[in-house]
Amino acid sequence: MPVDKAEFDDVRSFELHEPADVLDTDKLYTIPELARLLQGLPVDAELSDFNESVFIDWAIPWMIYYQDDLVFAEPDAEDVVGLYGLDG
Repeated sequence: MPVDKAEFDDVRSFELHEPADVLDTDKLYTIPELARLLQGLPVDAELSDFNESVFIDWAIPWMIYYQDDLVFAEPDAEDVVGLYGLDG
């Protein structure tokens, strides 16, 4: 159900981080790791399943938006779908 904005003291504008601002050029990351970095968290931060799911929901459109700046690699491990990082 919609909530009136007036009920909140802290309503902020939406801002996307540039890939180079959050990713190390020499590393590749899983989507959950990218999601944590986009929230300003360490890649190994403990999250509830709910929070991780919400962060991933934000990360995937971000990856599509910045697709020209990103690369991906197929990992050796079967339990990891893909690894992503900065192009170049």
